[in-house]
Amino acid sequence: MTVQQPIAVLGGGSFGTAIANLLAENGNPVRQWMRDPEQAEAIRTNRENPRYLKGVKIHPNVEAVTDLADTLIACELIFVALPSSALRSVLQPFADVLAGKLLVSLTKGIEAQTFKLMSQIIEEIAPQARIGVLSGPNLAKEIAAHELTATVVASEDDELCQRVQAALHGRTFRVYASGDRFGVELGGALKNVYAIIAGMAAALEMGENTKSMLITRALAEMTRFAVKLGANPMTFLGLAGVGDLIVTCSSPKSRNFQVGYALGEGLSLEEAVTRLGEVAEGVNTLKVLKVKSEQLQTYMPLVMGLHAILFEGRTLAQVIERLMLAEPKTDVDFISTTGF
Repeated sequence: MTVQQPIAVLGGGSFGTAIANLLAENGNPVRQWMRDPEQAEAIRTNRENPRYLKGVKIHPNVEAVTDLADTLIACELIFVALPSSALRSVLQPFADVLAGKLLVSLTKGIEAQTFKLMSQIIEEIAPQARIGVLSGPNLAKEIAAHELTATVVASEDDELCQRVQAALHGRTFRVYASGDRFGVELGGALKNVYAIIAGMAAALEMGENTKSMLITRALAEMTRFAVKLGANPMTFLGLAGVGDLIVTCSSPKSRNFQVGYALGEGLSLEEAVTRLGEVAEGVNTLKVLKVKSEQLQTYMPLVMGLHAILFEGRTLAQVIERLMLAEPKTDVDFISTTGF
């Protein structure tokens, strides 16, 4: 009898754990690697990840491991759910092992010094690997609770997309494919910034019209920026664009929304992140996005406004007032470079 090859999930956070569980429920043996031996032991002993997915039972097919080299050698399909700040340092020592592997990034972030997306960093580390990304309106707790969910796997490698669809597609999780890896991944990174603004607006009890305006203009802004970098604007009308933006900007389950909500309640940025207890990628993305948008001379008033709130002492009310005073331009124009 042929022994089924395990699938690896790198990272012990909420999303990595939810995906590991999903893979296991579909009949795949899964090795979930995490840095913390105590966390791995808790999963092995209690079948639960109490820090990140409290109350969710971990499937018996998920094996929590701490030996990264052994995991990478044993698995061909590898889902990378590491924090953006740690991804390069964790994978770099194992570059040789990654050649020929199917590496799918789940991390939504941008590296500060290089403005590289996570799959681009993986590609730099392991140029002989086959690379894709997974992105969409995918709140980890809802995936774990088997709420109906859809996602996008994006890669120029059709076989990789098919392998991921076969591994993840199930009764409550639908996987679509895309060839626009850059656009899908960029959408997943950019929306985190706008979720912080949306969380602040919710905490300040701004009206539904205001929230809708912020989300819609966020979509126009992030699409304008992405097109400048070569992404397909139509990607942003799909799950990885408007779909992910809506859920992240409207759900209290979103980590970046929670940070924004805490800021709206009057907490400092440090206090807001401490309360969350997890990485909120939007804070890191905001800093690099502001610099890059200035370099590209791309008009991004919401990004500039949020940066002013977090790092320059402005209030959300002041930022919105300034936006309202700006001269209105066209509503939908993917390649417009001016106008709020």
